[in-house]
Amino acid sequence: MKLIFSSLLIILLSSQNVFAQDSLSVKNNLTDSISTPELHMDSTHQFSYKKLIIPAAFITYGVATLKFDKLKQLNFSTRTEINEHQPDHIRLDNYTQFAPAALVYGLNAFGVEGKHNFRDRSIIYGTSLLLASAVVMPTKHLAKEERPDQSNNLSFPSGHTAFAFASAQFMYREYKDTNFWLGVSGYSLAVFTGVYRMLNDKHWFSDVVAGAGIGILSTEASYWLYPKINKLLTGKNKNSSTMIMPFYQNKTAGIGLVKNF
Repeated sequence: MKLIFSSLLIILLSSQNVFAQDSLSVKNNLTDSISTPELHMDSTHQFSYKKLIIPAAFITYGVATLKFDKLKQLNFSTRTEINEHQPDHIRLDNYTQFAPAALVYGLNAFGVEGKHNFRDRSIIYGTSLLLASAVVMPTKHLAKEERPDQSNNLSFPSGHTAFAFASAQFMYREYKDTNFWLGVSGYSLAVFTGVYRMLNDKHWFSDVVAGAGIGILSTEASYWLYPKINKLLTGKNKNSSTMIMPFYQNKTAGIGLVKNF
């Protein structure tokens, strides 16, 4: 199992290294404020088929496992190997799924600037989570895959893993041009999340792989969509302003948006 996940991580890192070399290096002069800046149109928000290869392969494998029994054998063998070691069930995966994104905000607060300012990155990351949720939740109810612990039939795909890889891809996109190794460091936390979903007997291997693909694709889509979303938010009124801020109320955390016209 360690070999499987090491291979997945190596595939991700090597592919991201190729994509980083292939992208344009554009200097980001945006400061970290909550005011609406002028959008710099560069390769950050351009569609590229290359970026579909890894997530499409992950999602295709996960979906194929639902139909082909031979592929399902890897799910069972992986679970058997995990159970042989009798791992402790801990719930760190509930927190590590958002850790890469939290690092982006934390690093920015300490002066390590990413690609976008607070407002822009919040819109991008929020869009990514919304897209991931829009794919994961209906798919769970359509697939009706039973969890390994038999608690329900909402196993496929892994939502925790989808959010974790959406967060990791977000961190990569924000820092790949300024500090590549810092950018890819979030993938280790994403892989940790996926592994612990299986150690906690909540997901099969294929659930985790598909979730990773959905998460990566959701973040890529959010960067492609951002120019259009930004245009809708800003409109034609130059005097308009948009403010985005986190909130916590009644044990519920989220991001609030206030727009003045």
